[in-house]
Amino acid sequence: MEAVRQFGRQTFSSLRIRNYRLYFIGQGISQSGTWMQTIGQGLLVLRLTGSGTALGLVTALQTLPILFFAPLGGVIADRFPKRQILYATQTAAGTQALILGLLVATDAIRIWMVYILAIGLGLINTVDNPTRQTFVLEMVGKDSLTNAVSLNSTEINLARVIGPSIAGALVALVGLAACFLVNGVSYFAVVAVLHRMRAGELQPAPRMARAKGQFLEGFRYVRSMPMLRNTLLMMAIIGTFTYEFTVILPLFAEFTFGKGASGYALLTASMGAGAVVGGIVTASRKRQTTTSMLLLAAFLFGLTDLIAALAPTLPFAMAAFVLVGFFSITFTALGNVTVQLASAPEMRGRVMALWTMAFLGSTPIGGPIIGWIGQHAGPRWGLAVGGMAAVLASGYGAWALRRTQKATVPVEGTRAGTL
Repeated sequence: MEAVRQFGRQTFSSLRIRNYRLYFIGQGISQSGTWMQTIGQGLLVLRLTGSGTALGLVTALQTLPILFFAPLGGVIADRFPKRQILYATQTAAGTQALILGLLVATDAIRIWMVYILAIGLGLINTVDNPTRQTFVLEMVGKDSLTNAVSLNSTEINLARVIGPSIAGALVALVGLAACFLVNGVSYFAVVAVLHRMRAGELQPAPRMARAKGQFLEGFRYVRSMPMLRNTLLMMAIIGTFTYEFTVILPLFAEFTFGKGASGYALLTASMGAGAVVGGIVTASRKRQTTTSMLLLAAFLFGLTDLIAALAPTLPFAMAAFVLVGFFSITFTALGNVTVQLASAPEMRGRVMALWTMAFLGSTPIGGPIIGWIGQHAGPRWGLAVGGMAAVLASGYGAWALRRTQKATVPVEGTRAGTL
């Protein structure tokens, strides 16, 4: 029994920090709302157009701003107090959702309005994502960062189950507009918890003074730091080709197993369950992050993806995707922590903006590629390409580690050599 209590204390240790506990509660509400809007938006676009292409275009419009403007969002995150930025971004995102909900409720919505609001949300996320990620470190400090990031990732995967479930019920009971209106209100839960935080308990990074060249300075800084450069390159490869599950899983369920929407739901749920377990296991670790752990997670992420691609039956594929989810969240959490702790405090916002660009901004590039492979060569090949990309990324990281091990760059919180 004592071992169980010790596991619980270690796994949820960052929640003992009041500011992070409040943030965690607010994010749980907000992330569930975000997934409600994701489901509602997909149904709305299909209702307005009946076009899968239009649905893909909306997704692309939400991520393209991250691809092009993420470094600018990082500059803003480094220049201004992060708590104040989040007040603004969360309020803006909530207002955007409420506008969309009102347009749907009054039947005034048109597809071009959805496109414009999607671009607007993408621009908000360009600033919000790097700010939120670096704000976690200011709340919990270096020693608790791995635990906090892992718990946050676990919460996001739980929200992927909770949010769509609520969305389905709301659409059936009161209509589509409720998904957007409830999501809009959920953002203000984050605003409320930000207000209740104790500013004196935060550990703010030094703010960057305005100067010329700060947009490109982040690129130059990352290029000069092997650990950052190579970790971000690994994330870019994996983000582009491996994380395109929203594209390949519907094809895999429909054309490989003939199960359509039900098969897609089962595969997504299996991956989500594995991600939750992976997040909890990562959060429970006492050891500090090492490059060898990151490389192993990338390799096993790719290997399990390849195993899933070869699955002979749907139950076998579901079991494989539990492992895919486990190692995907392990890689993401370890990579996030590695990049944050390897960055100078005054550069952290810009570095995490590049992380966001590699992770999310790569979707408009990788999604169509994996979709084309899945359509023309078969869904198994689409999954296999993603798996091979992760394995190759881990191989690249191992090669980079050996190549630079004589020129180690000190990294707070890591004990292995330089990637």
